[in-house]
Amino acid sequence: MELEIVDGLLQIDTFLAVTLGIVVLFVGKRLNNAFPLLREFSIPEPVTGGLLFSVIFAIVYAVTGVAVEFELAARDILLVYFFTTIGINASFKDLLAGGKPLVILLTITIAYMVVQNLTAISVVSLFGGDAPTALLGGTVSLIGGHGTAIAWAPRLSEDFGVQNAMEIGIACATFGLILASLMGGPIAKFLINRYSLTPEKVEAQDVGVAKGEKKEAIGGADFLDAILAIHIAAIFGILLNDLLAGFGLKLPLFVTCLFAGILITNLIPRNFPRVSGQAWPTRTPSMALIADLSLGTFLAMSLMSMQLWTLIDLAGPIIVVLGTQFAIALAVILFVVFPVMGRNYDAAVVCAGFGGISLGSTPTAMANMAAVTMRYGASHLAFIVVPLVCAFFIDLVNALMIPFFLASF
Repeated sequence: MELEIVDGLLQIDTFLAVTLGIVVLFVGKRLNNAFPLLREFSIPEPVTGGLLFSVIFAIVYAVTGVAVEFELAARDILLVYFFTTIGINASFKDLLAGGKPLVILLTITIAYMVVQNLTAISVVSLFGGDAPTALLGGTVSLIGGHGTAIAWAPRLSEDFGVQNAMEIGIACATFGLILASLMGGPIAKFLINRYSLTPEKVEAQDVGVAKGEKKEAIGGADFLDAILAIHIAAIFGILLNDLLAGFGLKLPLFVTCLFAGILITNLIPRNFPRVSGQAWPTRTPSMALIADLSLGTFLAMSLMSMQLWTLIDLAGPIIVVLGTQFAIALAVILFVVFPVMGRNYDAAVVCAGFGGISLGSTPTAMANMAAVTMRYGASHLAFIVVPLVCAFFIDLVNALMIPFFLASF
């Protein structure tokens, strides 16, 4: 473990990168606790800490000329961990529970994803950019979020020659996340007041998984069993990835690990004999904890390593792309999502969630809806339909849509 500056570059190895990533995550937690405005707008803790540290590193570069660069191999493993937990937690039964509203919202979302990519391509072309670069301002980073942007950036850089693909993707995902946090609540408030909407009946508050649930103790064996399940699913995911690559279909490793987790969870009986003696750990506290830790540390490492000074020349196009995407998302929510979903209170809450989906992430969508329902009343339908669309289907559709657009232009 050495710290040495060579040609104006300070290279941070994997061990220190992970250590600093954990520090960044804790700093983000402390900042969010200290400043209520950050919690009010649902800014994720790793985003808060990661952006702060990326600004600090940018100041260091401006003052000293020394650029800080991180070895991020461990970060990429965390990405695989997170998406594998998503697959393990997916249930075919729950995917069908939303019924007709789920199908409607999914159809709207898929159509919107096409519009989002075409919008990005049209705007970026005005600046002389090409389609692969434009997709970073489309579903790769906006609907896809940080995870998809970081997963696809290396391929866009290596196979399509996109300069600063990682930085552009993270920047678009970060600013999209902020915009998504700002738009959901005000949209729902406008619709509720405009049409005098109220819940059909008074029900117990439902704000998602995190709030209102009694915390369960996690034993060492439970935690280790969850790790084992993730590794088993990841092994099958790696084999599936290699198999598809042999047929000429290149997918990010996290996608095939997600598929593997889904297949194992839903095709093998839960009481199938295992060496641990425990049932397959789908939706257990241990699996939720690992998902939290892997995603949080992954985002913290990704954001702290963002070299902001490389984005100066790209600021104009990014601002124009995101401004246009925000306007289109707003129009789709008001004139498509709300009317088609029924023009009722549930539809208004779904619109708040769709604001999180369109430019942000699953946590943003959940936070938007939680803030609305805690003020105006519960909407169980919204908390069934929106998470299923944004936490499961979007990644699957995006995994097919991105290669399609790359092959089409």
